[in-house]
Parts: sequence; structure tokens; C-alpha cells
Amino acid sequence: MVIVCQATIGENELDLIRERVEAHGGRTYLSRGAEKVIIGCIGDLHEGLEAEINSLPGVESVTKVQTPYKLVASQFRAERTIVRAGGRDGTSIGGDEIALIAGPCSVEGLEMLRETATAVQAVGAGILRGGAFKPRTSPYSFQGLGERGLEYLAEVRRETGMPVVTEVMDARQIDLVAEYADMLQVGARNMQNFTLLAELGRIRRPVLLKRGASATIEELLMAAEYLMAQGARDIILCERGIRTFERATRNTLDLSAIPVLKEETHLPVIADPSHAGGRADLVAPLAYGAVAAGADGLMIEVHPEPEQALSDGDQSLRPAEFELLVEGLRPIAEAAGRRMPFTKATERDAA
Repeated sequence: MVIVCQATIGENELDLIRERVEAHGGRTYLSRGAEKVIIGCIGDLHEGLEAEINSLPGVESVTKVQTPYKLVASQFRAERTIVRAGGRDGTSIGGDEIALIAGPCSVEGLEMLRETATAVQAVGAGILRGGAFKPRTSPYSFQGLGERGLEYLAEVRRETGMPVVTEVMDARQIDLVAEYADMLQVGARNMQNFTLLAELGRIRRPVLLKRGASATIEELLMAAEYLMAQGARDIILCERGIRTFERATRNTLDLSAIPVLKEETHLPVIADPSHAGGRADLVAPLAYGAVAAGADGLMIEVHPEPEQALSDGDQSLRPAEFELLVEGLRPIAEAAGRRMPFTKATERDAA
């Protein structure tokens, strides 16, 4: 149930509404916006409560949420969620500016990571990505550097100021990864690992949730609901392509999912064109399409020497290619009513 209140409602009136709902076994979530105040209610609430709440002072309307996901539903918040990685002064995802998350698929060494971070930051990337623990289809493939990789990420963050995001694969890794990372990623293979989601909810750290390769939009939103039900509030949804019969690309990027998700939820939505296409030459056109479709950001794999990469070299851009991609995105972002991050070059030109 969603209770929409007048923007001028007082604290006493809000307390009365919440007390009535909670007295009937419900949980309430307060969201304040510039033009309205919303109280979201979860629980097995009886039919007569709706009319009772509607009669209270300061209440404009009471409606039921028909979808199985409640906390992530767009009706549950007065405004869209903006997630900040790296604290109050960190990079924002979900505002007017397109967020760029870039870096290598795997952390392979400190110098390589430092070189990549410096290059992508110079052209607008605000968040550094890199896998310390890697889920690989083959048990014989490179599995990541583990804690040493996390240490490299933290070192480069100290040098550049870029917040970092890295994948956590198991509930037992959460505390370790959270010690080093600003944002924790749930990969496609773990989207419905409910034990992992429940444990992630308790640490109150931003979570980047990737859509599973065979997951529906509703299943993605229910996974996000699982996180929010356990306490998480800062969640970013990532469309990274789904498995279809098509083999020309690694996955099929579901561009239609982006506007659907933006309609259904208040959470920010980004796209991962690298994993969708699986080829470096496909990353730019897929990225352009994602921003045109309304994506709040992009997650792109960049490596100084893709041919030497220990994982996903075929889909990794060189730093110069990433720079061209960012410049190509500017008119598309502007046409979509968004803006790209300022870079050293754009700041210099403006001066």
C-alpha cells in the first residue's frame, strides 16, 4: 500500500499514520520529495485500513501496489533514487549526468590497473571496475587475484580518488570485499543467490545488481526487492544482455528493458555493452543505443593491451577507443536530455 501525503504534512500527522499502519502489523517506509511525501507500507494489511488511513489529516490518496515487488516499485518513493559511490562527494548514478564505470575485466596487476584507471578517468569515467574474484565457466581459467587484487584496487583508489566496484561471489566474501570496495557487484550468475543477497542487504553498501542471463525483468526486480527487504537502499540495476538463440553476439542486449525498468522502479538503471556484445567493435553502438533508451550509466571494460588480457580481452576497449566512445556519446546524451561528465579536455576547452 502507498500513502501519498501533502508536502506540508506535519510530523505529528505522519507519526499518526505510521502508528495506525504499524498497529496492524505493517512496516512503513517514509520518502520525502519536493512536491509530496510518500509512506510505503508492507505487510498483510486488512481491507478496512485503506479507508481508515484515507480519512486521516494530510493524506491525499491511498493505493495498493499490485506488483509482487513493493520497495523497488516507482510508487514507493517520492523521487527517483540517486546512488552515490564513494560517499557524499563520490560519483552519482541516477541523476542528469551519465555515469561511466570503466576498467579491466580482471585485476591482473597494479601497474596495469593504475594505467587503465588514469586513462579512463581522464576522459570522464567516475568509477573504476575490476574483478578480484572471477566466476569463470572453466575451472582452469584465471580466477582472479583475490585479496591481492582488492589491495590493488584500494591502492589505485587512493592515488586517483576513483571509487571502485568489484564482484562478490559468496556470502563469506562480503566483509572482505566491503573492506576494500565502495560498491559491491552481484554478477549475472548470482542474481538469484538469495543467501548472498540477504547478507549484502545487512551491510548497507551500494550494490550493483546484474540481470541474470535467463532472467525476466520481474525476476531482476524481485532480486532487488530481496536486497531492499534486508536493508539495502542504494541499488543499481544493470542490463547486461540475456541468453537467446542468437549466436552472433555473446548475449542479446535487451534495450527495451531499460525504459521498462525506468518506469517500474525508482532505482537507477545502467547497461553493460561489453558483456552483451562480446566484441570490442560492438561496444560503442550498443552503448549509444543504451543511452538513447534512457540508461543512467554504462559499465565498460577497458584494458591497455586487450590481446594480453587474462579474461574477456575480445570485448575490452583500448583507452583510445574508450575516449572515442565517450566523445561519440555526447550528442546522444544531449538529445536524450542528459549530459556527459566533464573531462580534463572539456574543462580546458571551457576555460
